[in-house]
Amino acid sequence: MKTRRRARRVTLESLYEYDIANHPPDEIIERRVEEYPMESSGTQFASQLVHGVIEHQDEMDKLISRYAPEWPLDQMAVIDRNILRIAIFEFLIEGSTPVKVAINEAVELAKTYGSDSAPRFINGVLGTLADQMVALREEMLLPEPEST
Repeated sequence: MKTRRRARRVTLESLYEYDIANHPPDEIIERRVEEYPMESSGTQFASQLVHGVIEHQDEMDKLISRYAPEWPLDQMAVIDRNILRIAIFEFLIEGSTPVKVAINEAVELAKTYGSDSAPRFINGVLGTLADQMVALREEMLLPEPEST
C-alpha cells in the first residue's frame, strides 16, 4: 500500500478515536503507527493531517453543514464526517494535494470504512466544494496553493 494512502487510513482511524474518545492526538498516532508501521514520511503526513484537521475543524464543519444541509453534522456518521474533513483540509485549506487526488482518496476511504452510500455522498459533497474552491478560498482568506 502506498505510503500516503496508508497515512490517510491512519489519519482516519486517529480522528475517529479522537472524535469518539477524545484521546490526545499524538498518542493515538503513535499507537496506530506501532500497529501499522510505515515510512517516516507517512508518519509525518498523518500527523500533519490529524493536527490540521483538528486545528481547522470548526471552519471545515461549517462548510460541510453548508454543502450537506440534509445531513446535520451530529447525525452524520463519524467516519463520513472525518473523511470529508481530511479531504477538505488536503485540497482546500492546506492546498498541496490536487483536488482530484484528494477526492479519489476520500472515496476510497469511504468504500473501505463507510456504508454502501458513503462513497457517493462523499464524492457529491467534495465535488460541490471543489466547484466552489476559488470563492471558498477567498471567503476563508486562504492563500492560493503554490503550483508544482
